[in-house]
Amino acid sequence: MAELRRFYQSFRPEHYAVYLDINRTQKQFRGQTTISGVAQEKVVLIHQKGLVIETVTAAGKNVPFIIDNDADTLSVEVGQLGEVTLVISYTAALTDSMMGIYPSYYEVNGVQKELIGTQFETNFARQAFPCVDEPEAKATFDLAIKFDEHEGETILSNMPEKEVIDGVHHFDTTVRMSTYLVAFAFGELQGVQTKTESGVQVGVFATKAHQANELDFALDIAKRSIEFFEDFYQTPYPLPHSWQLALPDFSAGAMENWGLVTYREAYLLLDPDNTALDTKHRVATVIAHELAHQWFGDLVTMQWWDDLWLNESFANMMEYVAIDALQPDWHIWESFQTSEAASALQRDATDGVQSVHVQVNNPAEIDALFDGAIVYAKGARMLVMVRALIGDDALRAGLKAYFAAHQFDNATGADLWAALGKAANLDVGAIMHSWLEQPGYPVVTAKIVDGQLTLSQQQFFIGEGQEVGRKWQIPLKSNYPVAPLLMTDHELVLGDYAQLRADNGQPFRLNVGNESHFIVNYDQTLLDDILDNSADMAPIGQLQLLQDLRLLAEGRQISYADIVPVLAPFATSDSNVVAEALYTVAGNLKKFVTPSEESEQHLRRFFDQLSKAQVARLGWMIQPTDSNDDQLMRPTVLSAALYAKNQAAIDAAHTLFQANQEKLGTLPAAIRVLVLMNEVQNFGNTVLYSQFLEAYRQTSDASYKNDLSTALTRTSDPELIATLISKFEDASTIKPQDLRAWFRGLLANDKSQQATWDWIRNDWQWLEETVGGDMEFTTYITSIATIFKTPERLAEFKAFFEPKLNTPGLTREITMDIKIIESRVALIEDQKAAVNAVILKLVG
Repeated sequence: MAELRRFYQSFRPEHYAVYLDINRTQKQFRGQTTISGVAQEKVVLIHQKGLVIETVTAAGKNVPFIIDNDADTLSVEVGQLGEVTLVISYTAALTDSMMGIYPSYYEVNGVQKELIGTQFETNFARQAFPCVDEPEAKATFDLAIKFDEHEGETILSNMPEKEVIDGVHHFDTTVRMSTYLVAFAFGELQGVQTKTESGVQVGVFATKAHQANELDFALDIAKRSIEFFEDFYQTPYPLPHSWQLALPDFSAGAMENWGLVTYREAYLLLDPDNTALDTKHRVATVIAHELAHQWFGDLVTMQWWDDLWLNESFANMMEYVAIDALQPDWHIWESFQTSEAASALQRDATDGVQSVHVQVNNPAEIDALFDGAIVYAKGARMLVMVRALIGDDALRAGLKAYFAAHQFDNATGADLWAALGKAANLDVGAIMHSWLEQPGYPVVTAKIVDGQLTLSQQQFFIGEGQEVGRKWQIPLKSNYPVAPLLMTDHELVLGDYAQLRADNGQPFRLNVGNESHFIVNYDQTLLDDILDNSADMAPIGQLQLLQDLRLLAEGRQISYADIVPVLAPFATSDSNVVAEALYTVAGNLKKFVTPSEESEQHLRRFFDQLSKAQVARLGWMIQPTDSNDDQLMRPTVLSAALYAKNQAAIDAAHTLFQANQEKLGTLPAAIRVLVLMNEVQNFGNTVLYSQFLEAYRQTSDASYKNDLSTALTRTSDPELIATLISKFEDASTIKPQDLRAWFRGLLANDKSQQATWDWIRNDWQWLEETVGGDMEFTTYITSIATIFKTPERLAEFKAFFEPKLNTPGLTREITMDIKIIESRVALIEDQKAAVNAVILKLVG
C-alpha cells in the first residue's frame, strides 16, 4: 500500500478533543474523538489502525463512512468544503507491540504490575485515536482519560492535569503539535521534581521497582539541559513542564514526546553509587538529545518523513554540544568520535546505502528510514561540519531566526540552510546539498606526483561499488595553509611537496580534528612521515589515523597485513580514544583466524602483547588517582587480556567473583560484565547458569541485567544454549525490547551460532508478528550481517532473505547486508594468509 497522497490534502485538523476510557483488565479501550478542521474535499480521509468505528457524525448528524483496514483509512462523507466538526466513536484493543497504547510489565517484591504508556512515532497515533497522522497536520489537543484506577496511581501527559471529574482526568489544551508527539502514561509511579531558572517544572518518573536515588542523576541533567538549550537557542522552552518517564517496555532508546519524554529504563535511571562512567555519558547524552528535540523537532517539525534527518541529526549533534557545556571534564566529543563518527563511516561505505535525505511515500518504508548510522550519526557529522564552518555565533543567530519563523509549524532542510546561511553570509545549502542528497562519502588520496603534493577525491566503498562520478564539497581542514577551505574539484595540486614540508615543519595532514565526513589515503612517503611523528599528534588525530587505515583495509585499498605492525606504538597511550581505535582494529583481525586453531592462539598472544602494560598500570579496581580516560580504558584493556587468555587476568576476575558471589550486583559496574563473562567462559557450571538467569529475571537494574545477558550468551554449554534460545519467546524472562541483544550475543558465539541462526529462520514469522512494526526491526538483519563471514553462511543468508526482498521496509537492508557479507568473505579469502603470517612474525 503506497500512501502516495497525503491525507492532509483532504482534511486539515485544527483541534482534537480525545476522550479515552481504558480497561487494563480487558486490554480494551473505548474512545470518542472530536476533530474540528477544514475539509478540502467532500470526502475526507482520516487515519485509523485497528479501531472498530461505531459512529461518525458531522454537524450532529450521522454521516456515511468507509473503513479500509489495509490502507489504515477512514473515509468520511462530510458533503461540504470548509469548517467541519467530526465526532467519531470507536473501540480498540491495547497492543503488546510497544506501539500505540500498550502495557509495560514489571515486578515489585514478587508482584506482577503494569504501567500503561504510549509510542506514537512514526505513525501509531492512529492506533489510539482517529487522526490525520502526518507531521504536517499540526493541531491542538484536549486529552481526557479515564481508566480502571486504584489508589496510589499517577497519570502524566504532555500538559498539566487541570481537573478530575467523575474519574476522568482532563489535561490542559496543548500547543499546536504533530500527532506523533502526543503521549500519556499511568500507573504506580514515583517521581522527583525541580524547577529551571526560568520556571519550567522538570520531573523524572519511574516505577517503584527502582530505588528513589536512581532518578536523581537524570533530574540534574534534564534541568541543566533545558537551561542550556534556552540560552543556546535564545528561545524559551515552550511548555509548562518537562517530564522524563522510564518505561519498563520500550522498543526504541527514547522518544521526544513534547513535555512527556519516554525512555528505556537503561537510558534514564542509574545507580549513583555504582555506574560506569561510559554509562553516565550515555544516559546524559540521551536525555540531552531528547530535550534538544523539544525545540528542534517538536516546536519546529519536519514537514514530511523524508526530512527525518532534520530532527534526528540536529538532536544528535546538540546532545554533545549540551553535555560538553554541562560536563566539560568528560570530553564528550571524544565519545562522538568513537561512536557516531565510526558507525557513520562504516555504514556509509556500502554501495546502496540511503542518503541522509530520502524520498518516502509508503508508510511501511518510514520506519526503515531510522538508520542510526546515517540519519543520526552521519547527519550529525554533516552538522558538525556546518558548525565548524560558520561558528557558534552564526549557528545560534540562525537557529533563533529559524525558530521564530517556524515555531508551532513545519519546515524543510532548505529552511534551516536559509536561516544559517543568512546568519553566516555563506551558501550553506549549496555545500550541504552534496552531502545530504548523495549516499556515501569520499576518500581523499594525498600523494606526491612528480614532486607535487596532489589531492584527488573519489567515492569510497567497502566491497563492490559502482563508481558514478560523485563529487563533494569537502571541508579539508588541513594543517598546511596552502590547502583551500573547500575542495570542490576531483583533483587539486597544492605545490612542491619538499618546499611545503620545509615551510610547515610538520607532516601534511587533512581533516584535522576529524570533523569532516571523509577519510584520507596518504601515499607511503606521507604516511611514513605521519607515523614517525604520531606521538606528537593529539589523541583524536591518532584515533583518526588508525580509523582511516582500518577503513582503507576494509575497502582493500591497503592490506590489513600492513596495519598490524603499526599498532604496537599506540598501545601505551593514556588516551581512551586511542585505545578504542587500537582495539577496534585489533578486534577486526579476529575474522582472519579460525577458532581453536593455531592462528587464533597467535592472535591471542598478540592481544596479550598489546594489553599487558596497560593492565599492569590500571589493574581491575578503580583507583582514587584514576583519570576519566583511565576509567573508560580499563574495561577495554581488561577485555583484551581476557581474550588473550592471560592467566593472571582470568585468575584476578575469578577471585573478584568468589569474593562477591552473594552480591554480584555490587561489583564495580565498569568491570562487572568482564567478571561475569570470565566466570561463564572459564568456570561455568549448571548451578552458575541458573544463578545468573534467575538474577537476570529478578533485578530491576538495567545495567546489571545487560551484564548478565552478555555473560550468559558467552556459554559453550549446549544445554544452556538450548535453554536460552527457548526463552527468546518467553516475555516473562526476555522482554521483546531486549531480545535483539540476546540474539546477537548468541549468534556471535561460535558455539551457539548454528542454533541461533536456526531459530530466527524457523521462527521468523513469530519475530515479525512480535516486533515487526518496530522501527528497529531491521537491525536483526543488520546484526546477522555484522557477524557472518564464511561462504557457507553467505549462501544461507541469501537463501533465507532474498525471497523477502520485496517486503516493504526490508529491501534496502537485505540488499546492503548481502553486499556487506560478500565483501567480508572476499576480504578474508584475499588477506587471511598475509595477516596471519604478520601476526605470527610479531609474536614469535
